[in-house]
Amino acid sequence: SIGHPASQFHETTLDEVLWTVIPAIILVAIAWPVTKVVIAQKDTSNPDLTVKVTGMQWKWGYDYLKGEGEGISFVSTLSTPREQIEGKAPKGENYLLEVDNEMVVPVGKKVRVIATAADVIHAWWVPAFGAKQDAIPGFLRDIWFKPEKTGTYRGQCTELCGKEHGFMPIVVRVVSAPEYSKWVGEQKQAMAASADDPAKTW
Repeated sequence: SIGHPASQFHETTLDEVLWTVIPAIILVAIAWPVTKVVIAQKDTSNPDLTVKVTGMQWKWGYDYLKGEGEGISFVSTLSTPREQIEGKAPKGENYLLEVDNEMVVPVGKKVRVIATAADVIHAWWVPAFGAKQDAIPGFLRDIWFKPEKTGTYRGQCTELCGKEHGFMPIVVRVVSAPEYSKWVGEQKQAMAASADDPAKTW
């Protein structure tokens, strides 16, 4: 009310010390667990499987470098029918998120992804794995993820990379260890069947 003196609490040394020291203690207390998580996010050492992912206008190339599937290579492109894109047919459930060749990985294994690009900057992103890495021409950058459940996980390129940017989805199929071994066998058999015979007479 009129004439009543205001409390002078903001000038005291004790208050200044408390509102400086208490937040500092809180920051120090959370710094250790946060730092551990950030370091673990970037620790790509000792993976069970390593896959090199190459962004291209406008598709993804996959090369299995380490693990049971070593030597497998394929290109993954959009498989959504052109009629849906042009509005001549109803759009499917996974419109613009379908590919002809999925990246296949085993459940419960640490998967290292080495990302690069052949032309412009792309970005490999699968939100369910918390995995996003820019793919830059001339650079190798890596991330890792460890899928805990089987299923199909979808993502997209998240770097504006040209007119077909919206048409280069990512599909990762997580399967059990026996299913993964079966897939590896099928892929290697298909690759061997398509390889040229060195003794062939041309």
